[in-house]
Amino acid sequence: MRALFVALALCALRLCPAVLGGPQHQRFALGNGWPVRLSRVRNFSWRNCAPSYPAWVKSMNIIPDPICIPGDVTISASATTTERIESPVKLAVILEKRIGNMWLKVPCVDDVGSCTYDDICDELDELIPPGQPCPEPLQSYGIPCHCPFKAGTYSMPPSDIYLPNMDLPSFLTNGDYRVKAVLSNRQQGLGCVEISFSLQSTSW
Repeated sequence: MRALFVALALCALRLCPAVLGGPQHQRFALGNGWPVRLSRVRNFSWRNCAPSYPAWVKSMNIIPDPICIPGDVTISASATTTERIESPVKLAVILEKRIGNMWLKVPCVDDVGSCTYDDICDELDELIPPGQPCPEPLQSYGIPCHCPFKAGTYSMPPSDIYLPNMDLPSFLTNGDYRVKAVLSNRQQGLGCVEISFSLQSTSW
């Protein structure tokens, strides 16, 4: 589970260049594995929550809406980081669910929810041991999957990604959610993005 949130934050903040460049319309499969089955994601939106930080998203488009799972989505994105990103990179994730007119924070349970990770560079080394080839789609893009990440502007043309059946923790029930991911290095903010979406799931 931790790997999922680390990957989402990296993709959202565009600090992992492999997510942002490479051959068009490649088909990649994302992994799965929990008790409540995700069937649809709708009303996806995003915004930069700290435009003055050195890393920010310039554009991000995901179609169709709603996204049916399993199924194909087409993603395009562009982002910039003006600074080299190197260890330690702290990731703070705040996940909230709408209940009536209020947003309630989802606690951190088994590294899922509103969690803080001290160094996602270490997380990447644990997820992908140094010396091993980077997984798809990173390998197809020909870009490293470990810190440091060079400064630059990255753009991903429309790319097809296949989403297989995905299982969720039981506390991620149907409803509206928003997640804020903030990256920092030694108290210096690097990037911040907030993503909103609605989940529809079924028990199985």
